[in-house]
Amino acid sequence: MATEAMRPRGRPAHTPGTTVLAYTPDGRRVITGGSNSAIRIYTVGQDGEPKTIDEGVDGHLGIGATNESFIMGAEDGTVWQYEIESGRMEKLLVRCALPVRDIAVSKEGEWVAVASDELTVKIVNIEDMTKVKYLREQAKGTKHVTFDPSGRYVTVSCTDGMLYIYSMLSDEPELVRKVDGVIRRLEPEDEATARIVWHPDGTAFASAEATRDIAIFSVGEWKKEKVFSGGHNGEVTAISWSPNGALLATAGKDGQVLIWETKTQKVLERYDFANVINLAWHPSNNSLSFTTSDGELFIYDGIVPREHQPLLQKPLQAAPIFSGPLTEISNNVRPPLANRPKQSVERRARTPDSLDDVLDYDVGMEDFVEDDDGAGYAEDLARGKRAGSHLDDADGRPDKRLLTSFTKPKVHPPLQPGSTPWRGNRRYLCLNLTGCVWTVDQETHNTVTVEFYDRELHRDFHFTDPYLYDRACLNEHGTLFSNNPTDGSPATIFYRPHETWTTRADWRTQLPKGEFIRALALSDSYIVAVTTKDYVRVYTLFGTPFKVYRQKSPAVTCAAWRDYIMTVGNGPLGSDGRTATLRYTVENVKRDEVCQNEDVVAIPESAELRSVFFSDAGDPCIYDSEGVLLILQHWRTNGQARWVPLLDTRQLERLASGRKEETYWPVAVAQDKFHCIILKGGDKYPYFPRPLLSEFDFRVPITDTPGKGPDEDEEEGSTRGEGPRLEEAFVRSNIMLSLFEDLLGSTNATTGQRAELARKELEVDKFLLQLLAVECREGEERGMKALELVQMMRDRNGKMVEAAVKVAQRYGRGVLEDKIRELAERRYMGADDDDELA
Repeated sequence: MATEAMRPRGRPAHTPGTTVLAYTPDGRRVITGGSNSAIRIYTVGQDGEPKTIDEGVDGHLGIGATNESFIMGAEDGTVWQYEIESGRMEKLLVRCALPVRDIAVSKEGEWVAVASDELTVKIVNIEDMTKVKYLREQAKGTKHVTFDPSGRYVTVSCTDGMLYIYSMLSDEPELVRKVDGVIRRLEPEDEATARIVWHPDGTAFASAEATRDIAIFSVGEWKKEKVFSGGHNGEVTAISWSPNGALLATAGKDGQVLIWETKTQKVLERYDFANVINLAWHPSNNSLSFTTSDGELFIYDGIVPREHQPLLQKPLQAAPIFSGPLTEISNNVRPPLANRPKQSVERRARTPDSLDDVLDYDVGMEDFVEDDDGAGYAEDLARGKRAGSHLDDADGRPDKRLLTSFTKPKVHPPLQPGSTPWRGNRRYLCLNLTGCVWTVDQETHNTVTVEFYDRELHRDFHFTDPYLYDRACLNEHGTLFSNNPTDGSPATIFYRPHETWTTRADWRTQLPKGEFIRALALSDSYIVAVTTKDYVRVYTLFGTPFKVYRQKSPAVTCAAWRDYIMTVGNGPLGSDGRTATLRYTVENVKRDEVCQNEDVVAIPESAELRSVFFSDAGDPCIYDSEGVLLILQHWRTNGQARWVPLLDTRQLERLASGRKEETYWPVAVAQDKFHCIILKGGDKYPYFPRPLLSEFDFRVPITDTPGKGPDEDEEEGSTRGEGPRLEEAFVRSNIMLSLFEDLLGSTNATTGQRAELARKELEVDKFLLQLLAVECREGEERGMKALELVQMMRDRNGKMVEAAVKVAQRYGRGVLEDKIRELAERRYMGADDDDELA
């Protein structure tokens, strides 16, 4: 039993009964609610009296918090939101006919899930309470509800012992699995818990069993993987993971609070605290808070003893789920293993987050590799080394930081679009609109998973990877991999098509020794690799070498679309004399035509290139570290290309309040939208489980949208904001029209495409017509600008100029009306539209 020299004192918070608590995400406050109407807000690190809010209702049974507000669910069926600073009861989010038993707030603070004695669980948008999603499959009342860390799943624990798992990936929640036997049958008032508690990495969850053990279930297969056993002699009342997932805290009716080590499932410390019913770890400190049925709050600073504190200081740890080779998650059948002798495996140098540290598997892994996909991945295991995991350069040379390094120019490192660095033992090799490819480090080999968004079109699959692939591409036709071994073996490219009418269509090829791959690209027609020898190697989809040539600048990255490839390399030093510029080349490899040759990639000297890709219409795009998305205009005409901004994410309306701190990880440009992943909390890359994709409309950074002044009424503010909005829409639609015209000019346009071109031209003219109306409202003195807008109209059939005349008539602008009529006559007679009309 742990020493109790620093045992905390109980803080009387509420009258006896159910007492709930929650930390704010920043860890500055602890909020409690109980059977009385009072709500307490404790400031972490201070022993003074808490702030007390007396506006609450009696019987608080559920609680959730953000940094700015907290939400309480009560026995009278109400769910209220309160402001933390003022303590004011801000708004009623939802009302249930029966008592609310639990609530959960999504990680990003956007939704609150409400569990009650009703059969339906309601998920309410906190900003707009009219947006409500319903979980309707339950047959009994709900005792607990929880979100997984990514917001991808919601779990509902019912009083009949049934667990319901819903997917939140679509607009309407979808029941993924109904599971019996994971949780116990409990009455709503029972102190024992049936709550599903998600591991911070999102790949597993914990639940209390009737045997008083804690079971760990994996996501996807939804089966039991590990058990924390032998800890409690009474029913388990609360479970909580440490923020990094390395420790687990539990409380039971036996009067014990236990601290477990996740990796070993062993009890590290025991503490005597009676009647504990809720637990919560501090988001970043070595501190655990818990409440009792006596209405007391305990804040136990330093609960993890010094000898175990390194566990709490580690980065995010993997969930303790079974670490064997992954099996097919589609309906494929795993073929039997071939009989082969064990091979001695040279083990890779240990890393700070090696599998030994995560899962404690030090031995017995030599014969672990399984070829469960039947495609021969397990050949020549002895050559397996992770490439580039500890190296700054793709060719395997370490970055030796010389004392004179300040004189060396700064060059852009190799970039594989859609990939992320290692975090723990996992990383994404590719993530796009088709799906994602991710890999798990198993110390002697990796396991690779390929998942698709459209599972009706393609089946997900796993395979064991002895080659330690470090780059991948994915599209509708196939998956492409490459590796850069560090043991002297040649770099390998491997391609697996999704569909084939032959028995074996996947292929692999090796590069010459000493040449390594810096970036890969995959199109519907070709495979492209840029290498450390600055070669651009082009292959057909079935492995025939098609082209090889040396790039004019040191290779950084590449992208491909149909017959076009785009390569990017380090160019001459910029104006600061220290940082290399980036140069790009766009080529049609089928026609052997260079569209743009070693032109400049337009990013600021202080920015970094984050991604390179083609839009769904085939236009090259880049995204930089300053959050700006640019598209290449007129790139099919040599010397005419220019980078045009489509969106500056720093100007998004969702960031206007200054209360949100988030960045955006680029995924694609498709259907005239920017598709990305929202990153919060200072994250630079997405992590597991697979995050949700978001999309934003383009908004060309013409100007900041002007705000309404304090003395302006709503109508006046709306009028003043209309002009800049229409100007942005005009510029944006003009850009999209230009891109479409370039596309049609390089192909044989279909009837549908020609009709689409006319529609886009009409759309541009409509924005000009609306801008004309704004100028006419402003007064006669704006007449010259108004006439200029009419001159800018394309107006194929004269109808838009006629409409412009009517607009001038409506606002009584007689002189302008005459000028527009003169312009119409000159166009009708075929005179030059650019002649000045005085």
